[in-house]
Amino acid sequence: MFLRPEYPEAPTFPTAVTADPVIPTQATHPQHAPAPCSCRHSAAAVPAPRRSAAPLVAAGAGGVAAVIAVGVVLTALLATVAVTAVSVAVCALVLRALLADTRRHR
Repeated sequence: MFLRPEYPEAPTFPTAVTADPVIPTQATHPQHAPAPCSCRHSAAAVPAPRRSAAPLVAAGAGGVAAVIAVGVVLTALLATVAVTAVSVAVCALVLRALLADTRRHR
């Protein structure tokens, strides 16, 4: 069918034959003892690697930014609700005054 794609066959790569590596013997490379030095250091004197504080600072800054953004959004919503409540109260007072005025004239 023409809805089924036909994939090409995977190419075959030639395999390379490698020779066994030559292992040097003690006769060709004799081992020498390290020469003693006059300084007084030990192998354990290497300090451990220190972690950077940058990821912690970035996480803290991101958390502060998120709290500020949520605070701004919640404050805007509270202000919107307050303005809406005031406008509804003003409309109610105006309607009450208009309806009371029409009742007196009858």
